Amino acid sequence: MEKKIDWSLYLCTDRELTGEKNFETCVEDAIKGGVTVVQLREKNLSGKKFFETALSLKKITGKYKIPLIINDRVDIAVAADADGVHVGQSDLPAKAARKIIGDEKILGVSASTLDEALKAESDGADYIGVGGIFFTATKPDAESVSPETLKKICESVKIPVVAIGGINSETLPRVKNTGIVGVAVVSAIVAAENPEDAAKNLLKIWRE
Repeated sequence: MEKKIDWSLYLCTDRELTGEKNFETCVEDAIKGGVTVVQLREKNLSGKKFFETALSLKKITGKYKIPLIINDRVDIAVAADADGVHVGQSDLPAKAARKIIGDEKILGVSASTLDEALKAESDGADYIGVGGIFFTATKPDAESVSPETLKKICESVKIPVVAIGGINSETLPRVKNTGIVGVAVVSAIVAAENPEDAAKNLLKIWRE
């Protein structure tokens, strides 16, 4: 079942990059600036705090009618009744995640090769996050995926592909014409002095 979602500007959170800004306010400002999907990505929170954060963000994303996706933690996605979950290659396998969340929720899978992308599609993913495209401090050990590989993945799968990894106002134009449906951004929004303006600018570049 294809889920109608605008993937244009996909925000992945990172509390450590938010700095002095209030975390929830930062996310809401980014949504006001045009973010179309939010992924709660928290590597260093306890399960309880992660769950509480998911609930508070769900109120915000619900207000703006955009999807909230939980990174890695299928249990928290279900407990918080988030819109979906995103799993990486070393997380719970996509097939198992799909079994737990059911058909109505969104399932995203990370991929950095064509084989991984094809497997994600056959395992029931609704979309694929491909990266890292450019070097990023948030995942310094992520292998870089060439724009050519990205294009090949987009041509080979029938589900939406979002590019992630080091995407900012300078690098975004280099991936625009690869067949992706949107870009996933972390530091270019959450670390910005004004997340709303940063999101507006990125969306403008994407839509130009």
